[in-house]
Amino acid sequence: MLSSVLKSKKALHVNIAIMRAFVFIRQYALTHKDLTDKLKELETKYNKQFKDVYEAINYLLKDTKQKKQQTERTKIGYKK
Repeated sequence: MLSSVLKSKKALHVNIAIMRAFVFIRQYALTHKDLTDKLKELETKYNKQFKDVYEAINYLLKDTKQKKQQTERTKIGYKK
């Protein structure tokens, strides 16, 4: 957090204010049913979309790692 990096009183107060703002937003969202329902709907919608993106990124990372391992492995057999 901010106060652990900067180690000043002002950073500590800003950090506390940020935490209080997040708590307030969470309480506000929980007390307003229509807002909560809309947030849940958006989460499920975008989680499905990003799931495909994450799968594609993981595939590309695995493919790159596998190609790197293939090129760096110790060759056996006839050497020129």
